[in-house]
Amino acid sequence: MKTTLALLMTGTLIATPALAEELAVVGSWSNLPLYQDFETPFWTERLPEMTDGALTAQLTSFDQMGIAGADVYRMLGDGVFDIGATVADYTVGDAPELEGLDVPLVASDADSAQAMVQAARPMVEDIMRERFGAQVLGISPYPPQMVFCRGEITSLNDLEGKKVRGSGRMTTMFLEALGAEGINIAFSEVPGSLERGVIDCAVTGAGSGFSAGWWEVSDHLLTLPLGGWDPVVIAMNADRFDGMTEENRTALLTAVAEGLEAPAWQAAQGGLDNDLACLTGSDACEGGSDASMTVVEASEDDVARARQILTDEVLPDWASRAGGDWAARWNQTVGQTVGLSIPQ
Repeated sequence: MKTTLALLMTGTLIATPALAEELAVVGSWSNLPLYQDFETPFWTERLPEMTDGALTAQLTSFDQMGIAGADVYRMLGDGVFDIGATVADYTVGDAPELEGLDVPLVASDADSAQAMVQAARPMVEDIMRERFGAQVLGISPYPPQMVFCRGEITSLNDLEGKKVRGSGRMTTMFLEALGAEGINIAFSEVPGSLERGVIDCAVTGAGSGFSAGWWEVSDHLLTLPLGGWDPVVIAMNADRFDGMTEENRTALLTAVAEGLEAPAWQAAQGGLDNDLACLTGSDACEGGSDASMTVVEASEDDVARARQILTDEVLPDWASRAGGDWAARWNQTVGQTVGLSIPQ
């Protein structure tokens, strides 16, 4: 009888699957498409499917937690949660080197933006390990960061003298070089600030601006990507990552690359076209739209002036703040990809 019971128990143990490893995940802005359309289905549904149940996740977003985007990686390094995702530009106060991931004006479409990010990834992996004790799992895009204005603009020159909310330090410096006043305001505070005249314009992604209702308090959209593509770095506490089995580490990296990164990049260009349709109230907008913004295309003179400011002022300033050999690494990777070089 004891032998039979032992065999039954052994059989039960063999038949019982190993317990899943659950991850505490903090995602990006909860009200924007990246979180709603890509992060949420990946962490809550696709991750368990893609890892045969070995990995599961509990997901929230940093704004739902009531923390600032700039605090995500710091808290991640402290082990408050396992995985965190936020816009890299939010954290450059702690790691100015990260600004080299998202340089304004050098990527006009999703393919070139992805190529730039891929070139920068080895740098980003080193920065995240050194600064935040974190392992990069993936890098996903927001749409290109454009200029929403309350009041007519016809060219880049019209930003001179205006108060403009930037989307990162490089963007703010660029705006100031144009003669605008760069203003630091949280994303969630922009609509009210535009409506009250605290600022004249603000920079964000086309889709982000549409989802957040910026079109209700602005009327002109300059499509020049002054703020880059605001990449979101998805990272894991390094001690937690290193403590996983090799099998689970590989499964997690593969799942993020194939189930989150790739779909987000694949949708980026088509998403931009739809975002612009929605911001202008075009019939091509999926789901319809009541917006009626005026799109202002950058002229050749605008583009030439912008690139000159970028190479003469913005990139050298970043190189001096980043210090070390970061400018040389940038030239050898991102710079070669986009056809720019920071003077050494």
